[in-house]
Amino acid sequence: MTNSAPKGSVAVITLGCDKNRVDTEKVLARLVAHGYEIVPDVPKADYILINTCAFIRSATKESVDTVLEAASLRKKGAKIIVLGCFAERYALETAEEFSEVDAFVGINRYDEIVSVLEKAGAERLFLGGAPAFYGADRVITTPAHYAYLKIAEGCSNRCTYCAIPKIRGAYRSEREDDVLREAERLCADGVKELIVVAQDTTRYGSDLNDGTDIARLMRKLCGFDFKKIRLLYSYPESVTDELIDVIASEPKVAKYMDIPLQHVSRDVLKRMNRRSSPEQIYALLAKLRKAVPDIAVRSTFIVGFPGETEADFDELKRFVAEGNIDYAGFFAYSKEEGTPAAKMRGQIPYKVKKAREKELSRLQCDIIEKKHEKYLGKCLEAVYEGVDYAKSRFVARSEYNAPEIDTKIYLTSEFPLEIGEYYSVKITRTGFNLSGEAVKKAE
Repeated sequence: MTNSAPKGSVAVITLGCDKNRVDTEKVLARLVAHGYEIVPDVPKADYILINTCAFIRSATKESVDTVLEAASLRKKGAKIIVLGCFAERYALETAEEFSEVDAFVGINRYDEIVSVLEKAGAERLFLGGAPAFYGADRVITTPAHYAYLKIAEGCSNRCTYCAIPKIRGAYRSEREDDVLREAERLCADGVKELIVVAQDTTRYGSDLNDGTDIARLMRKLCGFDFKKIRLLYSYPESVTDELIDVIASEPKVAKYMDIPLQHVSRDVLKRMNRRSSPEQIYALLAKLRKAVPDIAVRSTFIVGFPGETEADFDELKRFVAEGNIDYAGFFAYSKEEGTPAAKMRGQIPYKVKKAREKELSRLQCDIIEKKHEKYLGKCLEAVYEGVDYAKSRFVARSEYNAPEIDTKIYLTSEFPLEIGEYYSVKITRTGFNLSGEAVKKAE
């Protein structure tokens, strides 16, 4: 870069998952390298980039609403660029409706983002298809102490409810050398917690045919100077004994695992085209807790899937009530066009789906409160992340919690705290969130 005036200012809005966030960060790095300035406010920007999600209907609606809101806020002459899943899935059929949008850029064309901005306004662009790019440069948009590392694109699991393979294509692992190079740069930038993500992290390397797998990658990542390495989105049928051993034996690997189970009824799992049986799910959880007694297991579940009977729902409810999962998200089934489940008989009424979702969420909240009782009077190592001004308390997070999706630790301190630093926190009160007092800075 030179010291000349910037080519233009860019504001970015990222919707959806953390994998989308990584894509945004790589796009921003390309723009910064070519002389563009990143600004925080949409009304001040010459270019507004919206990285969208279209995984389910609610995400698609959020994408649409965000585009319209950005259009109403932009300054005169500013260009709107829509990136991501919505652009990949709906660009051509919504082009007339979204006259405000100057360019739609699909997920595999981010390497052309500089030329897109240069052409925006002169011609309307629709970019899709072509091979995905890989870049290690990032402009981190998370708090500086943690970052996500995306190790693969797409998905080949073909769950009947999911549109991801249609939008993002078949599973494609990034080369291990590229992943390690990116991790090295993140480490050099001061990232302390590395969060490994993909649509299915446990499938990593299966398409490379060179001996690469997620267990080997995790061990190599432990060679960098990260404080913690967290693994998300591990499909149950692909969790190997080797991976469990990595979690159990590597001090840097968080004693935490996100395993999207989606259901535990045999019939529902079969209709979902999930490859695990109820027996395999129970066996995996038992094996995990035997190898890593203090592990926190997070999962996600879909309720109201087509054909889900009261007996199916009761089976899932019993599973949750038994305390098999430490943290969980519950989602009412979303009928997605182009997926096999959308054509299935036995579609559940919306009110029934939402009622089941709320019932399980309340049940899981009770489970969380009971599980948290074991921490009372104990000290947990936690990273300080800021202040909740509404509660007038500091906020921290232990290795048993992922950012944004799990519970928190509210704390007080008699000495100054630094964001991103780790402290020993004595837990003085339990509940859905924990409360405590900072004792000392962690070694």
